[in-house]
Amino acid sequence: MAPTGVNQLSHPCIYAGEFVSSYAERKSRFMKWLSKLFKSGPSRGNAAGSNHHPQLIGDESMIWRAPPRSLDDRSRAQKEKEELDHAIGLSLAEDLKRRSGHRWQAERDEELARSLQDSLNPPLYPPYAPAPAPYYPYGQTQRICGGCKHDISFGNYLGCMGTYFHPQCFCCRSCGRPIVENEFSLSGRDPYHKSCFKELAHPKCEVCHQFIPTNRAGLIEYRCHPFWSQKYCPSHEHDNTARCCSCERLESWDARYVSLGDGRSLCFECMESAIMDTGDCQPLYHAIRDYYEGMNMRLDQQIPMLLVERQALNEAIVGEKSGLHHMPETRGLCLSEEQTVTSILKRPTFGRHQLVGIKTQPQKLTRKCEVTAILVLYGLPRLLTGAILAHELMHGWLRLKGYRNLNPEVEEGICQVLSYMWLESEVMPGFKNMPSSSTSTSAASSSSSSSSSKKGGKSKVEHKLGEFFMHQIANDSSPAYGGGFRSANAAVNKYGLRRTLDHIRLTGNFPL
Repeated sequence: MAPTGVNQLSHPCIYAGEFVSSYAERKSRFMKWLSKLFKSGPSRGNAAGSNHHPQLIGDESMIWRAPPRSLDDRSRAQKEKEELDHAIGLSLAEDLKRRSGHRWQAERDEELARSLQDSLNPPLYPPYAPAPAPYYPYGQTQRICGGCKHDISFGNYLGCMGTYFHPQCFCCRSCGRPIVENEFSLSGRDPYHKSCFKELAHPKCEVCHQFIPTNRAGLIEYRCHPFWSQKYCPSHEHDNTARCCSCERLESWDARYVSLGDGRSLCFECMESAIMDTGDCQPLYHAIRDYYEGMNMRLDQQIPMLLVERQALNEAIVGEKSGLHHMPETRGLCLSEEQTVTSILKRPTFGRHQLVGIKTQPQKLTRKCEVTAILVLYGLPRLLTGAILAHELMHGWLRLKGYRNLNPEVEEGICQVLSYMWLESEVMPGFKNMPSSSTSTSAASSSSSSSSSKKGGKSKVEHKLGEFFMHQIANDSSPAYGGGFRSANAAVNKYGLRRTLDHIRLTGNFPL
């Protein structure tokens, strides 16, 4: 290093502990060397007439402007300076070696001391710090609440269906309140209070509106209508609960049925389209005769038709000598004998859940042909009354055309087919299932459409009733009416109505 007029020496002390003593020794030696140097410096300077004073900056830096020297003095000073620099360099290298082995331990000791001091003297108002990460024991994973979707880091929690919940988040699916009971109900993965689930899932009786009780085996036992799906307690079949004589539904405790005065009851839906007297039924009767004519099955004789009470119909059944095939509850009759029958002359009025003011008239029926008259119960809905008329008119047609001594399954079966076909044309006017020749099919379709246009549109209630009456015919369990219909319907669908009737005339049975 080239000599200069200014020498700057800087030795910052960055060590603590045991390193302080080594630094103090070096500083002492350095200061001794400086004092030795200064003893000779002033005398030479004064001799030359110069007056320079050393300037001390801080404790560790000094600036000295050296006086002019001779060549020998400069070489000696330079040599002494190089020796000093070499000594300082060796000392620093030794300190760095010692520091690399002990610095980490010193820093850790300092950190532990600081932590101990902070714990013994906590601040009065600790500074804000972010919340510590949640602690999970070894082997456990993070828990997310299935209700609020937040982390469950501490406190109580519930475990259900492989999911965790805060206690306040485990709520009933129905009412939304927390479930605090020890027992609860599950539907899929949805929890419910037991009371809420019972209200939601336990069937209620549609008659008394109470929960259907369990039987001796602890099972819920109830009755259900096959078409209407009306659920009710088994006890209502034996406790004189009223049943509609048309749709067969039981009377609900909050909706009283209408009493017809002859032991029958009628619900309000069936009451809307009920036919109450003979005069009201005449348009429907003529429309069904037109339907027969449209299928090339015209009735040449004018057969009287009367609406009667239940008692009058039963008396007429007793008066018939032969050829009767009736259901347990007969609602229509094709008379062959001369009788005096009491018919409904004027429709009754409605008052206090019963019909009052009914007017009847006895009528003498004389036999002018094989059929004396057709009798139908009054008070039935229009579609059911029409289905009964279509059935009884087929009995009349068979007798007028010479179909004799048919067994019950054949005669009642083919009559049920005509009743079903008429209902089908009323409930589904666009349905083209008219099993006859092409010419008769078009005529029947036009007849049905014309009668429908005269009546106007049917309500949804009446449409549903028509479907029920068709369901009754198709699912009848009796051998003559049910079994006969299914055999006759299969033959008509396969061979057509005309060929089936011809086969019955020749053999007395349905074609196979």
